Amino acid sequence: MQVRVSLFTRILLWFFLNLVILGIVVFAFFNLHFRLDPDSPLLGDPGTRIENVARAITDDVRDKTREERDAILQRYSSEYGLTFTIHANSSGERLSGPETSLPVEVMHRIRARPPMAGPQSGRPPRPFPVFTLRTSAPTRYWAGVRIPLHEAGQSDPVRATLLASSDSMTGHGLFFNPRPWLLIAAVVFGLSILLWAPFVRRLTKSIRQLTSAAEQIAEEHFDVRVDERRTDELGRLARSINHLAARLDGFVTGQKRFLGDISHELNSPLARMQFALGILEERLPPAQQPSLEDVREEVQLMTRLVAELLAYSRAGMKTSPIRLDPVRLRPLIEQIVAREAAGHPVEIDVDDSLEALAHPDLLARALANVIRNAVRYAGASGPIEITAVPDGDQIRLTLADHGPGVPDDALDRLFDPFFRLEPDRARDTGGAGLGLAIVKTCLDACQGTVSARNRSPHGLEIQFLMRTERS
Repeated sequence: MQVRVSLFTRILLWFFLNLVILGIVVFAFFNLHFRLDPDSPLLGDPGTRIENVARAITDDVRDKTREERDAILQRYSSEYGLTFTIHANSSGERLSGPETSLPVEVMHRIRARPPMAGPQSGRPPRPFPVFTLRTSAPTRYWAGVRIPLHEAGQSDPVRATLLASSDSMTGHGLFFNPRPWLLIAAVVFGLSILLWAPFVRRLTKSIRQLTSAAEQIAEEHFDVRVDERRTDELGRLARSINHLAARLDGFVTGQKRFLGDISHELNSPLARMQFALGILEERLPPAQQPSLEDVREEVQLMTRLVAELLAYSRAGMKTSPIRLDPVRLRPLIEQIVAREAAGHPVEIDVDDSLEALAHPDLLARALANVIRNAVRYAGASGPIEITAVPDGDQIRLTLADHGPGVPDDALDRLFDPFFRLEPDRARDTGGAGLGLAIVKTCLDACQGTVSARNRSPHGLEIQFLMRTERS
């Protein structure tokens, strides 16, 4: 089953996808920060923060013994949440701090000569050159600062590197401070929600109204109107839909009025023709009676067609609101079955207490047309099944047969006027294709709906959905 996702949800999902992508970019930037030069402007100059800490440590450990330096580094490690060690540049030997196993990459950076700084590099020289890197297995983040180490009893300082290592890419704020960035991201997120949510909601609300109006127009509800106060393309589309609905309402109403007028005018000559045929029947000799019978059948066919046209036009002409009353379904169904399906098996499973809001005559006409069709096309294939069940505040009335059904591509057109599955219009294949169109018109007048679907393995099911008194 295909999952339907509203446009509102799609736009919001796209918006949040953008935020996720931004988050990924920021995360990648955090990692990239350990591959960039500490002086890069992208990093917000973390080298300055590291350099300040290195300067403070250098001053504190000046002319101290190894044990005193270890205690000082331990104090700084506890304060910053990092591990501080001091190593000789020439050999990488640990001069102070806890025992650690340095990765090869870190050892290589300690022993390597620092890059040149000054006019050739385009930036002022740093008194304490800084480098950063990341190692894996396990993942750790490192920052190294070149410092002079003044040991007690020695006149010349040892060229050394102060190492700070952490399992966090931010180094608990020393390598990188994410709080300002997180604050900015929160502000951007909040403003985006405040700006996007009302805009998207108004946009999708208009689209839902336009979609609903188009669906109702397709169901011949031409009195629908949508809000056309918008000044953008959706407002123009709303005005076009309202204009379309008004024009179609005029066309269809005029068509039905024309059909009704023509049908009404044809009733009188047809009645006179039937009267004349009765007189001729008494005066013609027996040899000419078969020809008269053929004419009589043609006149009867024309009379039925005119009656169907008149019923269709009357059901569709809503000159005044139709009063809907509670109608007990089972007695009405039994009455119509006795008239339209005499001699054919019909199974009725409808509770005697079920009532639907409808116009009794219109509902009876709709039921009669469906039952008559089922008897005509599937009466010999098995019993006709009629069931009715409550469905929330509505009644779902189903009429099903065991016939051949209809092609799937014809289901949506079954209730169109003059639509026929047979290419011909012979007397033995039914009327003019108005039976189910009258059913739909009657159900529309009763504020209900009708639909059709094929049964499995075969058969056709017509379903009425009608309101109840409490809905």
